[in-house]
Amino acid sequence: MRFPPLGGEGSIELYNKMVKIIPYNPKLKVLARKLRKDMTFGEVLLWNELKENKFWGFDFDRQRCIDNYIVDFYCKELMLAIEIDGMSHNHEEAFLKDEIRQQKLETLGVKFIRFSESEVKYDMMNVIMGIESGILEILRSNPDTNLPKDFDMNLLNS
Repeated sequence: MRFPPLGGEGSIELYNKMVKIIPYNPKLKVLARKLRKDMTFGEVLLWNELKENKFWGFDFDRQRCIDNYIVDFYCKELMLAIEIDGMSHNHEEAFLKDEIRQQKLETLGVKFIRFSESEVKYDMMNVIMGIESGILEILRSNPDTNLPKDFDMNLLNS
């Protein structure tokens, strides 16, 4: 594959179609693997909705390493992290750590959607609608996003 020269004709279009790759700390891979095996009930429920490109064809990973952090779910095409906050997130210290982590990742271009564990367990319909709304907002503000092959373009007009 040939790329146009930097600054040359077509280089902006190519850049806009590329997915931004965010480096990660390889030392986190072991912990991420453990977290995948020890998912909370809410994480399992949401993963069943996200896995196998079920969500309009977008590919989500679970317990994804990004920079020096691990997010619950991540779609690199959308640069979207979905976090489920369990009981441990109710403590001020955990809340502040989450806030710092989110701010850092947002500086790298990652967008966040957060839900509580109880929302995922008891109100999945609204969680799904919240994710759909977040994805549509991202797509409308970034029209050059790579869309899945079978994405229904009518969704963007609704």
